[in-house]
Amino acid sequence: MGFRRITGTRIAEKTIEGGGFPVRRPFPVPQFSYWDPFLLLDEMGPVVYEPGKAIGAPDHPHRGFETVTYLLSGEMEHKDSWGHAGKLKEGGIQWMTAGAGLVHSELPSADFQSRGGRMHGFQIWVNLPRDKKLISPNYQEMDSSELPVAEKDGVWAKVIAGELWGTNAIIQTQTPIVFFHLKLSPGSYAEVPVPKDYNILAYPFVGEGTVIDTDAEHDLVEGETVFYQGGEGSIGLRAPENFAWEVLILGGQPLNEPVARYGPFVMSTPQEIQQAFEDYSAGKMGTI
Repeated sequence: MGFRRITGTRIAEKTIEGGGFPVRRPFPVPQFSYWDPFLLLDEMGPVVYEPGKAIGAPDHPHRGFETVTYLLSGEMEHKDSWGHAGKLKEGGIQWMTAGAGLVHSELPSADFQSRGGRMHGFQIWVNLPRDKKLISPNYQEMDSSELPVAEKDGVWAKVIAGELWGTNAIIQTQTPIVFFHLKLSPGSYAEVPVPKDYNILAYPFVGEGTVIDTDAEHDLVEGETVFYQGGEGSIGLRAPENFAWEVLILGGQPLNEPVARYGPFVMSTPQEIQQAFEDYSAGKMGTI
């Protein structure tokens, strides 16, 4: 079948988010707002905090999409206006369907705040189709040990959503999604099969490596995102001979629907955005 043709690449921009934590962000940026169905990709950190200095994202609302937090190191505590509370530890994931709306907080846990340490992870926003934007909020939280892992030819892969090399994820998604965290040992090669109608991206975040196109090979630096539109072929990746390489693979079936967004709300029309603000101001999304 060969390899999927690369649509383009983009270096992630550095910015500050939440209560002031540093992120690398491929999108949204002024020139590139989303990669349907993905609305945002933030690499949080890595940053090392001294005791008492760690920060997060205090109370904030969401409506109309899903937030996915994948924590590589550190420890976060989550609370929301529906009464949910949980702790996200190293290697774990929280897949939150905001749906009709809630108020949410993501803060370093009391233990992490006390001792300090390294915080590193990802936040991803996944759009919901118009007919699901007002569904009831829902959470899926998994520790690292609960998430399935696939291994092949020197490549380790955590299968967070979708299926890879015969291993199926346990996270249930509202729309068809694949989400893999790959660690390629030095000199190893991975051929990642992906559905032909999905938009795909590959985000390298530890080390440098090579992606293989139908016509050529492309060397990537950390934070240089590769985008693939729907089409035939797998994603080809090769690590350098002397270093390991870590890459996030995200893919989804595009919704091909209008996107209206402002801050923490993502709907289909400006009128629905206005209604979200009115509902939030009226307390209909609750308080923590």
